Amino acid sequence: MDLQLSGRTAVVTGASKGIGLACVEALLWEGAKVVGISRDPGNLAAAQQELAAKGLRFDVEAIDLTDPEATGAAFERIGVPDVLINCAGAARRTPADELDSKALHAAMEAKYFTYMHATEAVVRGMAERGSGAIVNVVGQGGRAANPLHIGGGAANAALMLASVGYAKAYADRGVRVNVINPGLTRTGRVDEGLEAAVRASGRPKEELLTEMVASIPIGRAAEPAEIANVATFLASPLASYVTGAIITMDGGVTSAI
Repeated sequence: MDLQLSGRTAVVTGASKGIGLACVEALLWEGAKVVGISRDPGNLAAAQQELAAKGLRFDVEAIDLTDPEATGAAFERIGVPDVLINCAGAARRTPADELDSKALHAAMEAKYFTYMHATEAVVRGMAERGSGAIVNVVGQGGRAANPLHIGGGAANAALMLASVGYAKAYADRGVRVNVINPGLTRTGRVDEGLEAAVRASGRPKEELLTEMVASIPIGRAAEPAEIANVATFLASPLASYVTGAIITMDGGVTSAI
């Protein structure tokens, strides 16, 4: 299927690995011109090499998106893209007994403000142009309380509300904003979450992972490319009447309507 993204410009945050890198690859296969953002220049270089081996090329910017001034300056260089996919930032999972105000602030800085700084840098320019698509990849922790993810879950919940708010605010000026809620996905972040669960429960990591997978009706974790496929569709003109949507991708775990 042609998603009509050929020649369009896209920025992906959190682009050096995991779901972000999968989004970069999906956009490149569709013919988009992509800039990938991450904090670590070394990780970005490794990502470029990985995709170069597949015949794909993209530009990179090493930026700390928790810094609003650095974020704004980067987008001044990049320009206002047709597409922004936010994957950057992950709040550390922290057992409730270890949670304090410093950890709560860190969770908001790492997850909520990274997305908001990037969004703020482009959304009004998109509105002035009369077109643009923003896709925010936000974990399921914003829907269901998890004692190991109170700070990150609160950041995710705030992101969902802000995303839908932006969608309503700019819908009549051609800007669409949507959210994807991935469940368990095969990225390095799974190990970090499991380490927190081990500290909280004292149970072996392998046992906890087996239990997590067993709770998924589909019977497996998601692959990053599966999340990226939906993000790319939402960013495309084929999703032109979809805005303010929050799409669950958890293999059937969520049973509420």
